[in-house]
Amino acid sequence: MSPGSPNVVLVDAGGANIASVRFALQRLGLDAPLTADPARIRAADRVILPGVGAAGAAMRRLRELGLVELLRSLEQPVAGVCLGLQLLFESSTEGEDGRSAGSPTECLGLVPGEVRAMTPAPGVRVPHMGWNVLAAGPALDGPAGQDEAGRRVAALLRGAGAGAPAGAGGAEPRAYFVHSYAAEVSEHTLAVTTHGAPFAAMVRRGDVWGMQFHPERSGSLGAGLLAAFCGVPGPTPGSGGAR
Repeated sequence: MSPGSPNVVLVDAGGANIASVRFALQRLGLDAPLTADPARIRAADRVILPGVGAAGAAMRRLRELGLVELLRSLEQPVAGVCLGLQLLFESSTEGEDGRSAGSPTECLGLVPGEVRAMTPAPGVRVPHMGWNVLAAGPALDGPAGQDEAGRRVAALLRGAGAGAPAGAGGAEPRAYFVHSYAAEVSEHTLAVTTHGAPFAAMVRRGDVWGMQFHPERSGSLGAGLLAAFCGVPGPTPGSGGAR
């Protein structure tokens, strides 16, 4: 980690994508150790909650680790990635086995709303997998888009040619998704993606951020968005960003 870099930690919630997220952060000059230690999490400048799997199982693990109330009480910036975004909301209809639960799973409640199962339709497969377009969301025109980090996000989402490698399609900003549940678009949505219906691809409420896509698999766009959250310089042109 470079001198003066923020102290970033990854919360060990059992996600299989943690190593790749950490590698993406290392490419930005950040060490980002993996931890479930409340003291280390509380002392961090930035906290990232990555994860893949089911909301019910992830929340059970956070409760077993004694991290639910800690994450709810943090005052520093917190970002949820993939399943981590879904855990930021008030509840999810997903149970422990990846299927819809009989009653909603209580989540962290840091962002208003409920995460629900995506609906398959002709031409719309669930899970939603692969590259898809990010469009600017309503939150970019509010306070979430007005500070330095928000302006960096706006520049990335409203710029052309960010993110997707050659062959992934077009010059629009694109990110890589793998998920079956999603949150509705709201006033806290920084980026919108459509797969059958529009959903929140990126959210921000104060210092609470979320990315439904995998930034570590989303090229220079993903690296730039991680850098904006962490408050560090983004990838230089031609560096390829996070892979």
